[in-house]
Amino acid sequence: MSKTVLGIYDLTQASFSSSICLTLSDGPLELGWRHSGLTSDFIAETMALRFAASKTLHADIHHGIEYLSNELIENAVKFRLPGEIIIEACVKAEVFLMRVRNEIDAATSLRFQDILTVMLAADPGELLIRQIEANAASDTRASGLGLLTLLADYQARMAWEFENSGENRVRLTTTASLALPVTSTE
Repeated sequence: MSKTVLGIYDLTQASFSSSICLTLSDGPLELGWRHSGLTSDFIAETMALRFAASKTLHADIHHGIEYLSNELIENAVKFRLPGEIIIEACVKAEVFLMRVRNEIDAATSLRFQDILTVMLAADPGELLIRQIEANAASDTRASGLGLLTLLADYQARMAWEFENSGENRVRLTTTASLALPVTSTE
């Protein structure tokens, strides 16, 4: 099986031994956008709970984790082939780690790898501004802002692992880390 890794390779080796693990499964209700918000809110609340002594710190951490989680889960739901989405998340040494696994088709994999190659070769802040301007001048529905915002505004570290898993199927593993503030900004 061939494997391609883009982004920060070391993240693909991160241990999730003390993490929560959730599986979103296909079923009679079908996976949809509502699952992204509910799941990301649950993950954020669970991971931010240890910071509840400070309302401001808790809110900051909850927001960052929820935004990152929602972006990764939305992308997995939007671009997946039928099947499960596996989500792992934990906090280690003031860093939030998240891994999302799902399967995509080969054509989607190639398009995404091309986008990531361009994105990772440039300054994410500059790309974010260009994408905002392009979206304002266009009436397309795809924004392309989520991952750029994570990289530019949240300083998220990310890795994407693409591994052939069958005919026209690619297992995509997205791993992200987000440094958590140790004190509140207020």
